[in-house]
Amino acid sequence: MKEVSAMPLAPETRADYARRTARALLQIGAVETAQDRPFILSSGIASPVYINVRRVISYPAIREMLMGFATEILDAEIGRDRIDAVAGAETAGIPFAAWIAALSGLPMQYVRKRAQGFGPAARIEGVSSPGQRVLLVEDLTTDGASKIRFCEALRQAGMEISDVLMLFHYDIFPATRTALAERGLRLHALANWRDILAATEEQQIFTPAERSRLAAFIEAPLDWSAAHGGSRHITF
Repeated sequence: MKEVSAMPLAPETRADYARRTARALLQIGAVETAQDRPFILSSGIASPVYINVRRVISYPAIREMLMGFATEILDAEIGRDRIDAVAGAETAGIPFAAWIAALSGLPMQYVRKRAQGFGPAARIEGVSSPGQRVLLVEDLTTDGASKIRFCEALRQAGMEISDVLMLFHYDIFPATRTALAERGLRLHALANWRDILAATEEQQIFTPAERSRLAAFIEAPLDWSAAHGGSRHITF
């Protein structure tokens, strides 16, 4: 396998990937707006919007495009020669990890939410070994808490991890990047809610009221959540 070291993408290229990813997610109906009551996310946060990135697996052309973007970001921001294996997070991260591993020519593993078996690698499926440098792949992250737990499982198995790659990052909670950075982790994503908002404005997909709610949520997510029956705090 040819080694590929990190060479940063041009900012306009990165922005184009984000714009095209946001358009694609809207095109396949991955984004829903709340009607009578807000969505309550697994973190307890109330949200006026919900995104189901898992829908991507059913759209081959869009899947191919996004996996191409993800692989280019891997090469540009991480470096393929700095990764020994790609690990998918159970469950939604597994197919994306498999496609990225195939495009990159890298081995693949997946990390279970709960241990099955015995020993420090009881949550890891696939061939793994201490000292292996692993990239964690997921579909999305809201506050980053579950990504920290998956990375801790990899480290407990003796593997090295410093980067997490996903299709979508809420990117509205400043504490997320701080919490990950404190644990030696960097986050890489194709798009975020600001990209979705920009795409809805460009294509006039949502109503003005829906776009206004999304903008308010992006600006002050914890305040919006608390005002609509959700949590005001995120816990790592």
